[in-house]
Amino acid sequence: MLSQIPINLDKIKKEDLDKEILRAAIIAELDAINLYEQMAAMTTNGNIKKILLDIAKEEKTHVGEFQTLLLKEDREQTNELEEGKKEVEELIGK
Repeated sequence: MLSQIPINLDKIKKEDLDKEILRAAIIAELDAINLYEQMAAMTTNGNIKKILLDIAKEEKTHVGEFQTLLLKEDREQTNELEEGKKEVEELIGK
């Protein structure tokens, strides 16, 4: 993603705009996590690795914050996440 919103927000219905903004924010945070963890895996400098992994952890918190907001805004998303959880538990057990 690297600093580009993956959808054209101008084409989103007004009632869906906040949900799509939150989804774009989640994508950005996940992208940052991947980038920082990949760089941490590549460096041999312990200080750089430590800082990159710490920042990646903070980004995971941001994902949780945005997801919490999204689940408050989008009940369908909440229901589908629960359905997905049930399907996994049925397939692999609890």
